[in-house]
Amino acid sequence: MICCSNTNTALFFSSIDEIPSQIWEDLGCTKNSYFHPDFLKSLEKNHPEISFYYIVLVDKKNKPTAFASIKIVDFYLNAIKNDFELLKVIGRKLHIFPDKKPLKLLICGNTFVSGEHGVFIKESKDKKEIVKELAKSINHFVNYDKNLKKQIDAFLIKDFAKESLFNTDELKNHKYNPFSVEPNMKLQLQKNWLSFDDYLSAMKTKFRVKAKKAFKQSVQIVIKEVTTENIENQLPKMTRLYKKVATNAGFNLGNFNLETYKDLKEKFGENYILKTYWLDDKIVGFISGIINNTSLDAHFVGIDYQLNREYAIYQRMLYDYIEIAINKKLKTINFGRTASEIKSSVGAIPQELTMYLRHKRTIKNKILKLFLQKVQPTPFQQKFPFKNLKNSHEK
Repeated sequence: MICCSNTNTALFFSSIDEIPSQIWEDLGCTKNSYFHPDFLKSLEKNHPEISFYYIVLVDKKNKPTAFASIKIVDFYLNAIKNDFELLKVIGRKLHIFPDKKPLKLLICGNTFVSGEHGVFIKESKDKKEIVKELAKSINHFVNYDKNLKKQIDAFLIKDFAKESLFNTDELKNHKYNPFSVEPNMKLQLQKNWLSFDDYLSAMKTKFRVKAKKAFKQSVQIVIKEVTTENIENQLPKMTRLYKKVATNAGFNLGNFNLETYKDLKEKFGENYILKTYWLDDKIVGFISGIINNTSLDAHFVGIDYQLNREYAIYQRMLYDYIEIAINKKLKTINFGRTASEIKSSVGAIPQELTMYLRHKRTIKNKILKLFLQKVQPTPFQQKFPFKNLKNSHEK
């Protein structure tokens, strides 16, 4: 375990349990599920292969101003596919990344969920100043421990929406290189959608026909609620399906342990969505997600790909997320990254996301900067399924 001395501006913790309740109270961050100690503890508890640390920034009066979640992971370059393939090949040729052993990566952010879930800043604080202080604190944390300083290859701070870049671009002054990643696909629910039928009525004929076809194809599927009582029995089957989806992902920062669902379901109850999809007593899929204030955030899904096309399993899942959100009178759905085109066909639009990466070696970092400028998300054909809504990307 790494022990790091506190500074005048930062407190360092190696477990959620070490953070005093007064800090959570002063920060006022627990209304956001991703910054609730129960959520963070469930990730920490179920992923022993990841080293978890937490930084609390404080002002001159020693009052908390911000919270950051830090993970140290072994990142295997073979896990990179699709868009990042070029980065992998060139990175190895130029020895930016280690050839045989994994990349030791320090990540500030949530490794399993896309979005701004790694850094919480109190409302009244100077965000640019906090970002600057965070970069300094991460350096102090790594440099304090000789072994860690030697081990860490690179630093990644993720995922920031376009409107945050004015503040987070401060990281460029600390040698971090910004690059674009797959967007978060986001659906804004309309106030007059009081039922799923209202949502369907808002669609152009072509997309409504597509939705009805998906329901017809999936009519034999039985959807079951996963509860704290029946989860134990279903987890092994769900894990097998999740692994199939994870294998297809282009960029994975770590494998999610589905045992985490037990804690999330126990702590968040109805606000943690977990459903399984069955065909003739065989599990063919599952969905997961969290209700975070007025938003439903889709988490991992599992799909039997061999049956997906015939039974429209994934498409049905997307409509089910929408129906859940409408019934619970929520305002938005964050569908996350991947499968952007099909998500756009149900009404989601892309929200651009930026990550910041820094190699610890100056020369390698300069080379890395040149290649990251070339990294672009996979282009996809944006669909506009609604009749009367203004069809525009979020700027």
